[in-house]
Amino acid sequence: MSQELLAATVAAVRHAGARMLTRYSTEPRLPGLPELLASLQANDAAVVDTLRPALTETLPSAGWLNDEHGSGPLATGEWWLIDPVGGNVNAVHGMPDWNIGVSLVRDGRPVLALVYFPVSDEMFTATEGGGAFLNGVRLRVSLKTSLDGALAGTGQAKPGHDPELAKRTGSAFAAMTNSALYVRVSVPVTHQLAQVAAGRMDVHWQFDNVRSHAAGVLLVQEAGGVVTDLEGKPWELASESYLAAAPGVHAAALEILTA
Repeated sequence: MSQELLAATVAAVRHAGARMLTRYSTEPRLPGLPELLASLQANDAAVVDTLRPALTETLPSAGWLNDEHGSGPLATGEWWLIDPVGGNVNAVHGMPDWNIGVSLVRDGRPVLALVYFPVSDEMFTATEGGGAFLNGVRLRVSLKTSLDGALAGTGQAKPGHDPELAKRTGSAFAAMTNSALYVRVSVPVTHQLAQVAAGRMDVHWQFDNVRSHAAGVLLVQEAGGVVTDLEGKPWELASESYLAAAPGVHAAALEILTA
């Protein structure tokens, strides 16, 4: 992966982050669902309108997908996968935990990833075989070897999702709470994956898998973490679930989640 491509992508994402910050307020006053949905859509559009021309110019041959809930395999070749505002619902409510996620997938595997937290100005980057970094400083996952000192987490099932999946998520939360030091359920998922890569969290799992999570997965992998599906097989873009964790606690977490 060329440094020129990485630098151009970082610049584009920073520009999109700056544009989102002009829309972001810590004092929202949304009176109801219609206004909330309109704000969500406007945020996504602001980021896509900034990123798409810049990234298309940087790599004209790559396809483009900004469906944050898209899943399944991709056709061969290169694809930009964009989550315009991960945690958009947080952003429109004035909370700081939201991000912009970009990954470049080549023949089904992520080769470049950026997850940018505009509010704290934290730029997480990774390239296949080149390591993971936070604002240019190399990342390593945590050295935890026991879940009793581990911080774990998962993402909330999205509204209207399969009620059986929501029930399974709740059961897993209860089981993990009995073993880990602390367990959180929050969005965006890529926020948690970036924290695992940085060693700030130790375990993250999902009972579903969408392609836009690929950026966070590559961050964890390149920071030395282990990412598998919940059968223990290596993670793939079309996997139906996954567990991303520090090597010292991955096996114990997998045992709990598959019990």
